[in-house]
Amino acid sequence: MRAVLVLLHRWFGLGVAVFLFIAGATGAIISWDHELDAWLNPALFHAHSAAPGSTATGQPKNGLELANLVEAQEPKMRVTYVLTEEEPGHASQMMVEPRIDPATKAPYVLDYNQIAVDPVTAQIQGRRMWGTISLSRENLLPFLYKLHYTMHLPDVGGIELGIWLMGIIGIVWMLDCFIALWLSFPNWKSWRKSFAFRWRDGGHKLNFDLHRSGAVWVWVLLLVLAVTSVSMNLNNQVMQPIIKVFSSVTPTAFDTRTPVAPDKVPEPAMSREQVVQLARIEADKLGLTDPAGGIFYSGMFGLYGVGFFQPGNDHGDVGLGNAWLYFDATTGAPSGNRIPGTGTAGDLFIQAQFPLHSGRILGLPGRIMISFMGALVAMLSVTGVIIWLRKRQARVRHKIKSRELAMAKMQEDMLSPSAQPSTQHSRPSAQN
Repeated sequence: MRAVLVLLHRWFGLGVAVFLFIAGATGAIISWDHELDAWLNPALFHAHSAAPGSTATGQPKNGLELANLVEAQEPKMRVTYVLTEEEPGHASQMMVEPRIDPATKAPYVLDYNQIAVDPVTAQIQGRRMWGTISLSRENLLPFLYKLHYTMHLPDVGGIELGIWLMGIIGIVWMLDCFIALWLSFPNWKSWRKSFAFRWRDGGHKLNFDLHRSGAVWVWVLLLVLAVTSVSMNLNNQVMQPIIKVFSSVTPTAFDTRTPVAPDKVPEPAMSREQVVQLARIEADKLGLTDPAGGIFYSGMFGLYGVGFFQPGNDHGDVGLGNAWLYFDATTGAPSGNRIPGTGTAGDLFIQAQFPLHSGRILGLPGRIMISFMGALVAMLSVTGVIIWLRKRQARVRHKIKSRELAMAKMQEDMLSPSAQPSTQHSRPSAQN
């Protein structure tokens, strides 16, 4: 049994090592993606009007007004996400998409999907294509973020290959967590060895301990990362069918609708202002106390979503995240909600997946912990490959030595007296 598990652990580990190294290393960085992005790209995050020496005058405009103004400036684009209020001195971050060109009946071509707008002047002060494959300063953090969960693999035939790949990697990783735990404790008499690090010995012994004991100490956290990886990449395909065996799951606003093609996305009949007003009324009924902090439009699903949070907390920095209410973009009718901490046991489990994976469920300490775990996952991948290489080299040396010994034995047998032909029988008779 143990021999089979060792073989499975070896090939599971080698099969996912490169992907987990990349996911771990990028995960350690993107725990701080917003802070690092703002540091690298001040033009996208800090309002020009708030910079020292700026001559801009006036009061900052709210996000809804700014969205209308930039759409008037750039009629080929539609704002799909905007915060109603920004922190003082910050540029307004907006996600955008192309509108339909009446002449071609196809979406306009835009080389950006994110803009930064000065809240005082309403001027677009920065643009970028979020998630493009680029290591430029402005694209580095989005590139790493998307690399983390898709490896930037393209979609083929409507199938998100990167999402599927990393979901399958998560499944293999989850199974290997249990195999590795079993192998780490060959017997209970020497269980302390599985927690020890031979720092003074260094070399191969320390590398082995870093791989085995390093994983044992944080095994539960590794399992949480593996499970949440599966949940976020293959939620509908894998996780929800399993959850529904134990609990019901409330369909989301998106589950009950069929998306349309990008070139069929209509103009919304309801304005952002109208939807925010409807959302505030609905929020009062539900007892939500935070303000309407952001709004998005999903034309493919014909939905608006309004999030409730304080300015600066749009990422849901603690707990299970922010509350969201959804509305039909044509009629304004309520179309569902996501209120953290409410719903069935299955709903609560799904709500917890991203906060657990990102560490945000515990706030700043959780993000620090996840950053450490990302580096640890990368380290476990490297040490595992080193262990395999060392054992493989040992096996190769053993085979070479065995072959050399066999050849030497064969030569010895050929040169031994007993192996030589008898001269009495092989020499011709003199009488003949």
